[in-house]
Amino acid sequence: MSTVDSTSQPSDPSSVRKKICLLALGALGIVYGDIGTSPLYAFRECFASSHGIPVTTENILGILSLIFWSLILIISVKYLMFLMKADNRGEGGILALMALILYEKKHTRRWVTILSVLGIFGAALLYGDGIITPAISVLSAVEGLNVATNAFQPYIIYISLSILALLFLYQRKGTAQIGSIFGPVLLLWFVVIGILGFFAIIRNPIVITAINPEHALNMFLDNKFQGFAVLGTVVLAITGGEVLYADMGHFGKGPIRNGWFAVVLPALILNYFGQGAFLLDNPLLSENLFYRIAPGFLLYPLVALATFATIIASQAVISGAFSLTRQAIQLGLCPRLHIIHTSSMAIGQVYLPSINLALFIGTASLILGFENSGNLAGAYGVAVSGTMLITTVLALFIARKLWPVRMIILVPVATFFILANIAFFLSCLLKIRAGGWIPALIAAVVYFLMTIWRRNRAIIRHKMEEQSLPVDIFIKDIEHSKPLRVSGTAVFLSGNSSGIPRTLLHNFKHNKVLHNTTVLMSIKNEDIPFVPEETRAEITELGCGIYRILVRYGFSENPNIPKVLKTIHYEQINFDPMKTTFFLGRETLLVNQAPFLIKLEKKIFAFMSKNSFDASKFYKIPPGRVIELGLQIEI
Repeated sequence: MSTVDSTSQPSDPSSVRKKICLLALGALGIVYGDIGTSPLYAFRECFASSHGIPVTTENILGILSLIFWSLILIISVKYLMFLMKADNRGEGGILALMALILYEKKHTRRWVTILSVLGIFGAALLYGDGIITPAISVLSAVEGLNVATNAFQPYIIYISLSILALLFLYQRKGTAQIGSIFGPVLLLWFVVIGILGFFAIIRNPIVITAINPEHALNMFLDNKFQGFAVLGTVVLAITGGEVLYADMGHFGKGPIRNGWFAVVLPALILNYFGQGAFLLDNPLLSENLFYRIAPGFLLYPLVALATFATIIASQAVISGAFSLTRQAIQLGLCPRLHIIHTSSMAIGQVYLPSINLALFIGTASLILGFENSGNLAGAYGVAVSGTMLITTVLALFIARKLWPVRMIILVPVATFFILANIAFFLSCLLKIRAGGWIPALIAAVVYFLMTIWRRNRAIIRHKMEEQSLPVDIFIKDIEHSKPLRVSGTAVFLSGNSSGIPRTLLHNFKHNKVLHNTTVLMSIKNEDIPFVPEETRAEITELGCGIYRILVRYGFSENPNIPKVLKTIHYEQINFDPMKTTFFLGRETLLVNQAPFLIKLEKKIFAFMSKNSFDASKFYKIPPGRVIELGLQIEI
């Protein structure tokens, strides 16, 4: 999908409305799958025995009030009204937001470090979400079979694992083949859950009074610490906030907002309030509340629909992990990984085999370890609330530029959202022993791997710059020695955009020849999602048939060097594919003696570097035109 381009919109207003409606329908299937399936488990878990909240009328109304105002204030106001204005040239998500802040270059080095740490850790938390969401969503849907009969109880885990195994196996095919039905299925889902909730409310309309925030306040006052602890479960109702922000670049702000206010928000409120109405009449039946408000004859069709909806929700989170990883690679936070494009039309549809395998192993392990969705709820929420808090903090650093409002308004609004997110996060931390440590551990591992890669790549880059020969000295030597020149064009890829790279020096030292046309090419990843084609490549003539080309890519783009070369029209350079040879350096890292922790970090970095995806394949260079030169580097 792509955003609506105002320059290419149809002139017919009806056509414009139709296109926006189609985008809104697509957004339902991709953006709202996560938050849309939260009614399966969010409300019922608030009354789980681990929280100690008794099932009383005031507590039911209080928790419903918390869910209602969380949906209104956190999702509707914070994300859809404010954060969607914090876009990086149309792209959203925590890494895009971090890149936007750093791109402004108005912060001190200390603040840049702090903001980078926050952004990287927030992104790392999303991987924990990517593992837990498929597990808890699919388990919750399949557990609906227990409402009708206990015959399926021994097989719930295996049914869930089978569904997830098929889902992860299908990833290599891409979402394009079934993407067209995601939206209609989720639309049907929201219509059904809204209708079920509506008829349940009719049977006990007093539940509507939960709109009054006084009920939420009374719940806190009556239950004190337990009331605060239940916030960590209420957050399950708003778990999809980061997804809709991250997917903003695929659909645009308008369709996402229209889908939320026209379909998703009303359906969620009706269903949550319907579950509350049922619980008011049946306080002893708090398990599987979502299915209990449905008529008996609809149970099995509803289980099937819920399973399909949770598969779509899981697909959205998995695809988000793929996109997040691609952004991390382009921003220098992750080694090159094998990226497969599953659609020739949509740049965002990618498949990363290694990430897919890691997510499946993590998800299957959670299901086998926790066995039911109720146990998994304790592990859920830490990653989501932590990312939400970090996103809010990052947004405040550019709020004055994005939202030209007076400080007298901005300060209290920002304070409210910061305090609300801190409350959610601290409440979720209370679940650390119940499984909340899992996403925290995943985030910590991902964070340290990202920082190890980023820091050591910077060290390698600095070493390469120190060992490179100044251009003027090399040119003078060429003019003086007049080495043998061979026909054709040689392209030397280098991470250093100044000086003569070691690959060229290495080749010249051993082969004693230079190509008639020698190009030093550097790839620069910008802190913006897309680089305009007119500024993609910059050519500088150095002399003696040697040229430097700087190619820029955004963090949402996929490098393709042969494609770039076709767009370069420079009289002195001939990029004939059959006469162009690419020289790449393959690094062999030698770990020096160092204290244990430093040596361990270097070994981890060396392992990551050794197993990173082949550069020629990553940059789409024809394998028959590549020569690799071995380079040993001490670290």
